[in-house]
Amino acid sequence: MHESVDARPSRLFLVLGAFFVTNALLAEFVGVKLFSLERTLGLAPAAIQTFIDEPLSFNLTAGVILWPVVFVLTDIINEYFGQRGVRRLSFIAVGMIVYAFAMVFLAIQLVPADFWLVREVGDGRTVDMQLAFESIFGQGLWIIAGSIVAFLVGQFVDVVVFHWLKRRTGEKWIWARATGSTLVSQLLDSFVVLWIAFGLNPATGWGVERIVSIGLVNYAYKFTMAIALTPVIYLVHGAIERYLGPETAERMRRSAMGDDAPI
Repeated sequence: MHESVDARPSRLFLVLGAFFVTNALLAEFVGVKLFSLERTLGLAPAAIQTFIDEPLSFNLTAGVILWPVVFVLTDIINEYFGQRGVRRLSFIAVGMIVYAFAMVFLAIQLVPADFWLVREVGDGRTVDMQLAFESIFGQGLWIIAGSIVAFLVGQFVDVVVFHWLKRRTGEKWIWARATGSTLVSQLLDSFVVLWIAFGLNPATGWGVERIVSIGLVNYAYKFTMAIALTPVIYLVHGAIERYLGPETAERMRRSAMGDDAPI
């Protein structure tokens, strides 16, 4: 059975939306792990001197692997489904993130089975599984709140900048509106999450110098990734154009600019 051309926009929105929400949700959960970018790549720590005494290296959350994908998807969805499509998926993603953390919180409260509580890991060592579960999944409320607010701020800024650039460039320069909007939104995202999670948090109370220093280091990575992923935007854009067909694709792009996209 052949797929109806009229059904393709809806199917495309479903597939893009599924990847969008899944990546946003995964980024929240894997973000609890901090890793050294330089050591992962076999390099010496960068030791960048900033506004604070100790030099900083690229010690990042594992979520930075997935967030660039989310912002690439944001620009693709924005291109074909407009601001309304991005807003709808952003709120769905936040709802799913809140729901997921609520379910994890309930899971943490469950009394562990005796045979599961302690696990041998070799060399006579044991692991308290309940403590490990709480440590990995029990992220603090300040971090969760900071991440969600930063995500929403970044998404809405990305949408506004994307459309502002597209009105001035038309159908030309996909890289300019996609990469440009991502660079601006990621700049805000980098600082908002740190300000809420660690600046407003009375348990940490980070000062402005530390927030700015760590935020700039994080943004340097995001800036590099946004540039590096520019070819991916063209590849995805080309695949979607072939899937939709030139007439449908053009109609959807024009509709997206007027924010009456078919969703």
